[in-house]
Amino acid sequence: MITTSNFAKSAKHPDAVAISQGVPRFYAGKRYMPLAPPRWLLKAKDPELFDREYRKVLDSLDAKQVAEELGPNAILLCWESFNVRCHRRLVAEWLEGKLGIVVPELEHEREESLPFNQQPSKWDAQPAKPQLPMEY
Repeated sequence: MITTSNFAKSAKHPDAVAISQGVPRFYAGKRYMPLAPPRWLLKAKDPELFDREYRKVLDSLDAKQVAEELGPNAILLCWESFNVRCHRRLVAEWLEGKLGIVVPELEHEREESLPFNQQPSKWDAQPAKPQLPMEY
């Protein structure tokens, strides 16, 4: 089963697959760049713009091929905490819609995951927590 998580929780898992532009310096796992949002879009603080433009990226991909390349037990990783607006939830929703599968957050029931458009943004939160150093 494909699941989602973040670097802080699952970076050392053997099935981890980073789907972000940057990764923590300690991350030595697999990366899948077709699912990484373009750099310009990462700066978008408008969730509707991000949603619309990132869905165009996803729609340019073949979901079945993506799932095969990721592997059946892939844990899709990026930076955000659980239920903070994050592209990994969009990827999960896209895979669910295209393939008729369920893509939960690791160690959570699918019902616990808020839809992307209902997740609070890190930009709306209090002062941000420091991010781990990234490599490009």
